[in-house]
Amino acid sequence: MDKLDPFVRKITGYQMAEFAGGSKFANRDTLLARITPYLENGKTAYVDILKEGEIAFGSTEFIVLRARENISDPLFIYYFAISPQFREKAISLMSGTSGRQRVDVKALSQLCFSLPSLNQQKRIAEFLGAFDDKIELLQKQNKTLEEMAKATFKSWFVDFDVVKAKQRSDAKADIMREYHLTEQLYDLFPSSFTDSALGPIPLGWEVKTLGDFFPVKTGKKDANVAGKTGKFPFFSCSQSILYTNEYSFDASALLLAGNGDFNLKWYRGKFEAYQRTYVLIPFHSQDLSYLYYAMLFFLNDITLGSQGSVIKFITKGMIENYSLTIPNQPLWGAITSYFEEFIDKIELNKKQIQTLTELRDSLLPRLISGKIRV
Repeated sequence: MDKLDPFVRKITGYQMAEFAGGSKFANRDTLLARITPYLENGKTAYVDILKEGEIAFGSTEFIVLRARENISDPLFIYYFAISPQFREKAISLMSGTSGRQRVDVKALSQLCFSLPSLNQQKRIAEFLGAFDDKIELLQKQNKTLEEMAKATFKSWFVDFDVVKAKQRSDAKADIMREYHLTEQLYDLFPSSFTDSALGPIPLGWEVKTLGDFFPVKTGKKDANVAGKTGKFPFFSCSQSILYTNEYSFDASALLLAGNGDFNLKWYRGKFEAYQRTYVLIPFHSQDLSYLYYAMLFFLNDITLGSQGSVIKFITKGMIENYSLTIPNQPLWGAITSYFEEFIDKIELNKKQIQTLTELRDSLLPRLISGKIRV
């Protein structure tokens, strides 16, 4: 279930395992979560990650929707499954104890809908698919940018590759080329080390705690204030982002889930946060980019002492007392600007993704109902 993101067509990952029960599916099937809260949150995906003839299996809480030949188009089935027309009826069929409600599959299979012809289904799927193709391309670009920034951070500030190369007296041109440095950045890196509480660190750098850069706050709201629609993002402890019409924060901030998988996000603007999400607003907004990639790299170390037998959680002190190596000025100013460029490019792509998603979602119900045709 964690490999499906709400209202995202693409499956985000998988693992190889021996079949031990669960739903079976193949390419061109649609996976629909049938249990609360995943159905309400929109966990639905189109299967296209398998090799020809390959079969996969997954959670027993998936309903597999498969097109019927000469009757329905596979990709249209996916878009129909995320449409309000289908979702509202499916959710109305949920039953069971509070917190563990499931869709009655037999009742779902007996529902009747008025749907377009097969040719029109294919046109609708192709039209809406173009939006998701562009969204997935932008998501890939963001993933590439994120990996580049993480690799650079590790090289410069964990492995100290530039300092070691200068200490070895490697040629300046070779160092600049291998580690993607401008001449200004090259000149700002030291060429020797000194001792510290964390071991040898570059000369002139210092050890600080995360608490030196921001106060550790928590969100203020329960998750019931959020949904799919709203003016402002609502950051919970899950990977997905919901929305609300109210906000408590207006800042450049890092959002760290206080329990679960301890995912880390950044956001700039007005937002709301779940009461178990840590809101980290730097004293200086320009420090956000460096702190984000530092925390992303050291996240396993920061959360190493997590507590709880069923649901793991971290404390405020585990965040604010974590120590890391900080470059001296003026290198600090230069590298925060360097990493800010990655943040800016990713943010621009995210805005395009949001625009495309909103346009797709506004057209979807009208296309399904036949109010507009392609």
